[in-house]
Amino acid sequence: MTSIAVCPGSFDPITYGHLDIITRGAKVFDQIYVVVLNNSSKKPLFSVEERIELIREVTGDIPNVVVDSFQGLLVDYAKKVNAKAIIRGLRAVSDFEYEMQITSMNRVLEDDIETFFIMTNNQYSFLSSSIVKEVAKYGGNISELVPNRVEESLKEKYSDLNKPE
Repeated sequence: MTSIAVCPGSFDPITYGHLDIITRGAKVFDQIYVVVLNNSSKKPLFSVEERIELIREVTGDIPNVVVDSFQGLLVDYAKKVNAKAIIRGLRAVSDFEYEMQITSMNRVLEDDIETFFIMTNNQYSFLSSSIVKEVAKYGGNISELVPNRVEESLKEKYSDLNKPE
C-alpha cells in the first residue's frame, strides 16, 4: 500500500524551512502532495501559479513530490488524492496552539486522516515567508533563507512593485 501525505501551506514564497519539512516528509511517505492554499483572506505577493512553479523548480530533485493547489477544506483535498496523512511543520511552541486547533477541526471533519507534526531544523525556527518578504522588500540578504530561484523571483517582484508608473 502506498502511503500518501499532503503538505499544505501558502508558500508565499517557499523557504528553506518549508523545504526542510517537505524533504524530511518525503523520506517517510511514498508520495507527498505539496499543496498551495488559495486563501482569499490573504493578499499574497505571488499568484498561486507563480508559487506552484517556484515549488516545482525547487523540489524537482525530490521524485515523490507532487505540487498542486486547492481551495476549500484540506480534508476534502486529502480524500481526493487518497492521502491518509497531513504534514505540518512546527517552528516553535507558539505554532502549536494554532496547529492543534486546525488538527482538531480536521479530525472532527475526517477522523481517518492523521496529522503529523515535524519540528523544523533549529536553523529555520525563526523563518517565515513574511519575514523573508520584509527583508527582501528592503534589499536585505535572503540568500541563506530561500533557494536562489526564489531569491531572484523576490527581487524581480519587488523591483516591479517599486518602479514608478
